[in-house]
Amino acid sequence: MPTPTVLLFAPVLALALTLVILLRPVAAAAQTEAVNLELLLAVDCSSSVSDEEFSLQMQGIARAFEDPPVLAAIEQIGGRGIAVGLLQWSSSGAQTMAIDWTRIDGVGGALAFAKAVRRTDRLIPGGATSLSGALTQAVTAIERNGFLGERQVIDVSGDGRANEGESPAHARAYANRIGITINGLAILNEEPDLTDYYQAWVVGGPGSFLLTANDFHDFAEAMRRKLYFEIVGAPVAAAPGGERHGSLRQDR
Repeated sequence: MPTPTVLLFAPVLALALTLVILLRPVAAAAQTEAVNLELLLAVDCSSSVSDEEFSLQMQGIARAFEDPPVLAAIEQIGGRGIAVGLLQWSSSGAQTMAIDWTRIDGVGGALAFAKAVRRTDRLIPGGATSLSGALTQAVTAIERNGFLGERQVIDVSGDGRANEGESPAHARAYANRIGITINGLAILNEEPDLTDYYQAWVVGGPGSFLLTANDFHDFAEAMRRKLYFEIVGAPVAAAPGGERHGSLRQDR
């Protein structure tokens, strides 16, 4: 038979457990940091990408975060800034966050992020091309990052169509359904018609767009323009540099 002491404290324990359950969402919400934009950079590390080409991608992303118009755009969006993470991907089970989510609210933060990108090693040495796996992991990373952005964007770049896993259109549909936009940067050195594939099966969501680079040497300029547009949310044609490099397809 329970002792009187146990009986006395049972209602208190039940009340405490109820409060923990009720207050848990409030605590989680308090840990969410508001930003203007959540941006996940998803970088192709499949076997079609050589180590030199991987390095060109890293250098291109770093240079984009050092670009004066991009720095000005970060300054202009206000004090909340943006949250950025970098995901490397290849096969269905090969995705990893190479740079964890970082809040950038000014020039110093952007330059520090650029420095971190330059120091980033290739963590996935090759593999197949699973765009569905990349997009699914990117969505998970956004959902768990501790930030709450007015806009949520996956910026996926690659040099080939999917050759493993389900169609990326399924992952795109889920991402779009929960408010995440997917933009693309198609690198055409392996597949000159990759633009049509990305447009049909990868890119989607409000304001989504696709840029192209002829090869990895053109990647830096395309990324610069792409990053500027993703930060300011303005028409790509208005980005500094205009249409000099790459082509554009945009959903309106």
